[in-house]
Amino acid sequence: MNKKILVIGESCRDIFVYADTERLAPDIPVPVLQTTRQTENPGMAKNVERNVKVLCKSCDIITNKNWRSITKTRYMHEKTNHAFLRVDTNPRMPRVDVRKLHLDKYDLIAISDYDKGFLSEDDMQYICEQHDCVFVDTKKPVGSFLNRCTYIKINEKEYKNSLPLSEHLKRKIILTKGDRGAEFDGKQYPTEKIEVKDSSGAGDSFFAALIVRYAETGDIEDAIRFANISATQVVQHKGVSVIKKPKNKNE
Repeated sequence: MNKKILVIGESCRDIFVYADTERLAPDIPVPVLQTTRQTENPGMAKNVERNVKVLCKSCDIITNKNWRSITKTRYMHEKTNHAFLRVDTNPRMPRVDVRKLHLDKYDLIAISDYDKGFLSEDDMQYICEQHDCVFVDTKKPVGSFLNRCTYIKINEKEYKNSLPLSEHLKRKIILTKGDRGAEFDGKQYPTEKIEVKDSSGAGDSFFAALIVRYAETGDIEDAIRFANISATQVVQHKGVSVIKKPKNKNE
């Protein structure tokens, strides 16, 4: 695919510390963890980028330069993958100057907004007004600042937090529903029933597959189906994994 994609949003490091536990601490009623291994990967917008690059070589990212110092550390039970605890570090997040960006170089702009201060509503509105193909995945409540975007990917909790919504914005929303697939324009897009080992990063994988497929075909329904398949892949693995490149475009 010759299309050029730009991902804009804040990033971090995702760290997974796997541990076993056989007893409670004698002084306080909490499990004593014995760590067995640790993994890490680029997270948030950087996770979108690395998923996009599985499918599309021409992908750039604009993100916070201090992303390595911003961490989400999850302590997980090795055998069951149960999460004991998550610890976040939150250094200052610099705001990007969107008016200095050369958006016209790209065929599709993907905003991966985790609402940490990198992008304001005005910034997102500006991007949507400057480009005719902007996909948005945001933790902010959806509002009129996204009126000019192309499509919005949010989950059920984010959708409820955004109500009430105008009919104009409702028509742009691709609603992800976990193991029940997705919904768009009143139509349901179910997923295959599988055993979910870890849903971490699944939203990023869905978003990445969605934008790449749409850039390739221009067919949003086909893109949603492909995104469902891609997200189903990653939740069958522990931690945050990336989607697999299909052998051909019909897979």
